[in-house]
Amino acid sequence: MSKVEEFLTKEEEQAVVEAICVAEKETSGEIRVHIEKTTSKDPYDRALEVFHELNMHETHLKNAVLIYLAIADKKFVICGDQGIHDLVDATFWDSTKEAMATQFQIGNFKQGLIDGILKAGHQLSIHFPWEENDTNELSNEISKG
Repeated sequence: MSKVEEFLTKEEEQAVVEAICVAEKETSGEIRVHIEKTTSKDPYDRALEVFHELNMHETHLKNAVLIYLAIADKKFVICGDQGIHDLVDATFWDSTKEAMATQFQIGNFKQGLIDGILKAGHQLSIHFPWEENDTNELSNEISKG
């Protein structure tokens, strides 16, 4: 098994996917998690690349959020599409990252991801509340590279 497959157990992965489902029940926004072993690029640049590879830039309201992790590098990035980025200030992204880092530092990766997902979902629900005709535009599954 590679480090990516060992990073979260199947049960932990399912808990993260469930957190995405819970968060997205309150918003038209979309949240994805992508995990890979390492990157030779700047983590933010790689996150943006993954954002496009996952077609996250194609959501109708430009309200997708990606949580990207390069686990061997011990780096992670949270990035949002223009629709959400224009509506929240930098302190939101920083405070979300800090909440996740607190859990990551003690080895609680599942809870760190869940905390970040729920915090992002809350902000998305304020600016992009769920409406009856909303559809799930992106997979909720964790992608791996």
